[in-house]
Amino acid sequence: MARYKPTGKKNRLAKLLKQTKWAPFWTVPKIYGKGRKVHPGRHTAKRRSWRRTKTKA
Repeated sequence: MARYKPTGKKNRLAKLLKQTKWAPFWTVPKIYGKGRKVHPGRHTAKRRSWRRTKTKA
């Protein structure tokens, strides 16, 4: 990738980076109930890894 990125591309990459983060921890009891122990990454909207799936950004 180029050393200097255009601002638009940089913004698109930043948005994709935010989408792959785990959901906040407090969403787990909100969705599943108090007793259930589930990883917060399980109900993240879009899961993507830099190794597995490439982006078109």
